[in-house]
Amino acid sequence: MLSDDFHVFDTTLRDGAQREGISYSVTDKLAIARLLDSLGVGFIEGGWPGAVPKDTEFFTRAAGGELLLRHATLVAFGATRKPGVAVAEDSQVRALLDSGAPVITLVAKSDVWHVERALRTSRQENLAMVSDTVGYLTAAGRRVFLDCEHFFDGYSHDRDYGLRVLEAAAAAGADVGVLCDTNGGMLPMGIAEVVSAVSARTGIRLGIHTQDDTGCAVANTLAAVAAGATHVQGTANGYGERAGNADLFSVIGGLVFKMGLDVLPPGAIAESVRVSHAIAEIANLAPDTHAPYVGSSAFAHKAGLHASAIKAGPELYNHLEPERVGNSQRILITEMAGRASVELKSAELGVDVSSRADVVGKVVERVKERESAGWSYEAADASFELLVREELHTAPTQFTVESYRVIIDRREDGSVMTEATVKVHAGDRRMITTAEGNGPVNALDLALRSALEEVFPRLAGLELSDYKVRILPGKHGTDATTRVLIETSDKAEEWTTVGVHPNIVEASWLALADAVRFGLLER
Repeated sequence: MLSDDFHVFDTTLRDGAQREGISYSVTDKLAIARLLDSLGVGFIEGGWPGAVPKDTEFFTRAAGGELLLRHATLVAFGATRKPGVAVAEDSQVRALLDSGAPVITLVAKSDVWHVERALRTSRQENLAMVSDTVGYLTAAGRRVFLDCEHFFDGYSHDRDYGLRVLEAAAAAGADVGVLCDTNGGMLPMGIAEVVSAVSARTGIRLGIHTQDDTGCAVANTLAAVAAGATHVQGTANGYGERAGNADLFSVIGGLVFKMGLDVLPPGAIAESVRVSHAIAEIANLAPDTHAPYVGSSAFAHKAGLHASAIKAGPELYNHLEPERVGNSQRILITEMAGRASVELKSAELGVDVSSRADVVGKVVERVKERESAGWSYEAADASFELLVREELHTAPTQFTVESYRVIIDRREDGSVMTEATVKVHAGDRRMITTAEGNGPVNALDLALRSALEEVFPRLAGLELSDYKVRILPGKHGTDATTRVLIETSDKAEEWTTVGVHPNIVEASWLALADAVRFGLLER
């Protein structure tokens, strides 16, 4: 376990699961908990046993040996006893003990408006509910953290009442009082002011839980730490209700790299990208490419001026070495690219053009000319590598295309049949192949690879895994220019190619032919 001096508390499985569109199975929750543990967080809040059946099952399976944690401690979430009910008779409190979790987070009302209007009880009874429940759980040997719901709003309504809630919890044995910006309406300066004042008045260990409704959840969390909080809560990728929670990866990045706090085990922060993307996949959400630290674009550089400086020293345009969080630097090739961009991108792809100024110049001009016609190499590294190799004369002529034809037959019963015929030359052979597909691109793909597989058997392992079409600005309707991106994969890697043409089938063919040529390269 990490030192208890500072807590990194993850609530992806509970608060993060409240994001619209997310529904974790119990198996998903166990898998995410293992990922978070590999990141080295100190606490993983598994859910609300007794209130949510899946969460009850999660804790049962975790206690049964399906979740072995190396770094983290498992936490159960629940509420204080109900008004007017003895704590020992409250079934929800009993479920928290039955979960077997060594740490329990209790949520309590700390805003007088919520106590009186939502909870519909007295201020004194609410304090008794906090004191009774914390005392009951600590007497049973459980460690207790108290989430003070709506603390910051409550502080503006009655500055003393939230502190009385904190003091009641601490007197009963709670380890941490977590100040929650439940409505997410705070800004960093307000957070810092309140945390500092509460810390000075109570001397209680404070935590922070922020929502992102103002876009400030991460900044608010770091401001709270600067003001004295030593317990931070967040979720993977910022998942959560409404605009989400504080993104745990950005919070950890700020704590470690900007505030100098060693809050994870040595080397664990390098797992950030892997863990972030794996959790996104389990949630069935595309990873945010522009997320700080962990997004694929977090260290991507487009402007030629940036690339020129990076060639002299990567630190000139990177706020830290991307490898430290498991990321990597990327150079994007667009009409903004200069000679440095081409050199760096080529090196990134394993093609050395450092001694070929003539080639670099030709590539820059071809890219700018093509980009003005609608081509985009920013997301099509494979097509860009082929272009560079063409200028270097290192791209072998694996095959040439004599012609292709696509026939679409729409029948009276509504069924559609697509047939493609491809005529190609490879070596001294001329091949003609016809294939049927569920559309023109699928049929062309099958026909081309079928024709070439006898000469190039490895093409049998290629698979078209994604196909994207964009109508480019300019001409409208059926006369518009189309850009096609095709993602292809084999057992070892994935690559993306691009094609542009007013005819969507020809645009698709250009991207498809590049995909096959790239798949045949010896790399």
